[in-house]
Amino acid sequence: MSINKQLKIGDLTAKLPIIQGGMGVGVSRSSLAGAVAKEGGVGIISTAQIGYDEEGFEKDQAACNNRAIHKHIKRAKELAQGNGLVGVNIMVALKHYAEHVKEAVAAGADVIISGAGLPMNLPELVSETCRTKIAPIVSSKRAAQLILKMWAHKYDRTADFLVVEGPKAGGHLGFSREQLNEIDTMDYDEEIRQIIACKEEYEKRYEKKIPVIVAGGIFDKTDIEHAFELGADGVQIASRFVATEECDASESYKLAYINAKEEDVQIIQSPVGMPGRAIRNACRTARNNVNLAVFLNLFLCNINIRKVDHSVFHNRIQSITDCFRLLIDLFHHEMLKAALFSCFCIPFDFGGLLLNFITVQVIEMRLTRRQLCKLKVADVIHIARVFQDCRNI
Repeated sequence: MSINKQLKIGDLTAKLPIIQGGMGVGVSRSSLAGAVAKEGGVGIISTAQIGYDEEGFEKDQAACNNRAIHKHIKRAKELAQGNGLVGVNIMVALKHYAEHVKEAVAAGADVIISGAGLPMNLPELVSETCRTKIAPIVSSKRAAQLILKMWAHKYDRTADFLVVEGPKAGGHLGFSREQLNEIDTMDYDEEIRQIIACKEEYEKRYEKKIPVIVAGGIFDKTDIEHAFELGADGVQIASRFVATEECDASESYKLAYINAKEEDVQIIQSPVGMPGRAIRNACRTARNNVNLAVFLNLFLCNINIRKVDHSVFHNRIQSITDCFRLLIDLFHHEMLKAALFSCFCIPFDFGGLLLNFITVQVIEMRLTRRQLCKLKVADVIHIARVFQDCRNI
């Protein structure tokens, strides 16, 4: 399969076989998803706390998130100008999972991708007669078989496509820490082949094509072509889009990616209890000497407090406890509590709020800071389609 061929999902078609992976909180919303779709790919909006900047979020997060789902799907489609597809990534672990799915369907999402758990009841939330296509994220043949068998038995239905997320993805990962520590000896290519083989039974049964999308560690044309050689119909790329101009994250967040070295990437336990990748930073490596500015820039960069002069607080920060007290005294914000939980695993009662810290797929960016800061989504897609090895550009 050529990288220039289309990705067909039922009666929907994307000009390019590239799906932009969902990233929350506030990393892939309408700006990034719309830009990817405009280039002919599949732009994905993360619904995790998507309404954090909506008026009244502190009082009614659920309503604000639902409203934001509608707003960002509509805006992404407007930005796409009739090109590509626009969808959402909805984590099974979300407290209001069912509501997010229904809102996305009502808003006209082209696709719903669901992971961070097994989306066993997704078909009952999305009518087969509606236009929205559904896909589970799986990491093993066993998970794929379990979901496809359950959907067939309970709903007499199958997946519209599958996203196969490998061990090099950012998270939330369907692998144990032990498996991730032995990633170099893992033959995941064989697992992909087995997943592709197991879905063929359901293609025959329901007389439809079930495209397989490979995700995790996809950098360039060589990686994409390798996925196609294994039998994949498309690829999902996430981290490569973060440092683009159109990405919804703040500049501080993007700079954390750009400034990261390969050795800064570490395996952590994500807020939903699954392994994931994060960039090492001052908050995690110097817990008794916290730099408030770094904390705010990296973990609260998408909240409307970015213009605060952090320097005036530095002298007050002598310990983690000081950091907690000062931040909570200053902001009294649910997103703050989530950030503290994500960074330090301190359990706050924030009603299921999830804020992942800087998750990445595999950070091996070799482009200069100046080049990365000027990149657009179109540039990232061009690099992926043309360059055999963009690690050394």
